[in-house]
Amino acid sequence: MRVAVVMGSTSDLVKLVDMIDFLKKYDIQVDVRALSAHRAHDALASFIEDTKTNGTEVIIAAAGKAAHLPGVIAAMTTSPVIGVPIKGSALDGMDALLSIVQMPAGIPVATVAIDGSMNAGILAMQMMAIKHDNLKAALIDYKTAMTNSCLAANEKLMEEYK
Repeated sequence: MRVAVVMGSTSDLVKLVDMIDFLKKYDIQVDVRALSAHRAHDALASFIEDTKTNGTEVIIAAAGKAAHLPGVIAAMTTSPVIGVPIKGSALDGMDALLSIVQMPAGIPVATVAIDGSMNAGILAMQMMAIKHDNLKAALIDYKTAMTNSCLAANEKLMEEYK
């Protein structure tokens, strides 16, 4: 089980660390790179070529501003690509969101919320859970824990406002 996480700049890492740790918690190998689609395109192409033969199942690409990285990667592979728009400019990430979500026909990028890397990690796990039963079970447990936490908070609220 392997996921590639590519960011446009090392400054994006702070928005991705929790998601990377989350994936590793479930024994998913995570290959992390900072490879700009604009400034390091040859190295990016080489890395994406490697993902085609090294067992990578999903690629998560995070970028801000023009945010071409997820789309460029999607154009180079048939693996699922999940785009994470990063807030990093005067437009509060809307520029990145629109750049990632508005892909031309034939080059899809699944897109999560601005700075929504945790959902990107969970979505990657859900994609891989089609093939890996242990991830399916882990996701069921994770979502059950979320439900229980929500219900416990509701009970506390109801008690407080009887």
